[in-house]
Amino acid sequence: MSYCLNPQCLTPKNPTDANFCLVCGTSLSLKDRYRAVKPIGQGGFGRTFLAIDEDKPSKPFCVIKQFFPKTKGSHQLAKAAEMFEREAIRLDQLGEHPQIPALYAYFSVDDRQYLVQEYIDGQNLEQEISTYGAFNEAQILVLLEELLLILQFVHQERVIHRDIKPENIICRNLTENGQNQLYLVDFGAAKTVIEQASDRAGTAIGSTGYVAPEQAIGRATYASDLYSLGVTCAYLLTGIHPFSLFNPQEGEWDWHNRVSIPVRDRLVQILDKMLAIPLNLRYQSATEVLKDLENLVAQPTSRNLDAEIEQLKRRFSRQHQHHSHYQPTQPLAAPPSNSIDLELEELEAKFLDVNKQQSTD
Repeated sequence: MSYCLNPQCLTPKNPTDANFCLVCGTSLSLKDRYRAVKPIGQGGFGRTFLAIDEDKPSKPFCVIKQFFPKTKGSHQLAKAAEMFEREAIRLDQLGEHPQIPALYAYFSVDDRQYLVQEYIDGQNLEQEISTYGAFNEAQILVLLEELLLILQFVHQERVIHRDIKPENIICRNLTENGQNQLYLVDFGAAKTVIEQASDRAGTAIGSTGYVAPEQAIGRATYASDLYSLGVTCAYLLTGIHPFSLFNPQEGEWDWHNRVSIPVRDRLVQILDKMLAIPLNLRYQSATEVLKDLENLVAQPTSRNLDAEIEQLKRRFSRQHQHHSHYQPTQPLAAPPSNSIDLELEELEAKFLDVNKQQSTD
């Protein structure tokens, strides 16, 4: 199927071999190269489509993002257009990281802005928890390591993501090397630190339930991303929406006794520090959290448990053959044995089920 990108088209679905929309006459091939197949999402500033790159022999999938803001008013539209352009600039800047989608193109057609980026084939973590249930400690440790290393890179480039949440973390399907990879996507809300150098508050932006208190009033910092990652972990561990995990009367998070599978006290302490409401009590950098994680997982482990954890980590590998020039930080050691062999067996079975399901799709 070919999908018409004209927002006013009443019948956007067209035959695969059509060159122009049968209803409105709009060209179905952007830049004579990118053909939209179906819509896959819509946010505050744009619509997203699965597409194919017809300029390459293999016709690989890619993603088209069309600037299509919900906001009204000339000033708001101009600001939204500027943010869309900045998203393209940031993707071009950050796409060298193996776990951030690469930017392929940015252009305007018929007075509409478009960006084309790498397609990540897999489920986001919101879909993962909906399908398989709450995460356990081993999965959270792998997730934290992966995302903190990505954020370490992003923050070193002086960028704050500002929208860390399960929907924006994708577990890429198994590659030819038998590896899964976690990707951080959607930099539409991201902001460079240099833009907020003054004392004047910036735009309040972020996803309700995951946004840090200081970010909610337009003063996001690197620690704001760590807060949102901490909320993400609490949600994945409990399967309970952040709204129901935060106690507004006490002004604190109440998730400790609501996890599906108990976790060690030290991990609880790390997550609590990521979730600290006062900014001065929270971790200030991804590097600080990684250091505490290294101490957490440095305890002796059994050989069998080591092997199982390493197998899990390989499936969430950071390696990406298309971006081999980026050298990530050394991986963390395996988590210690804490009578969780049954949990790991359950996790192993879950991944086998995921792989089996993908192989039949």
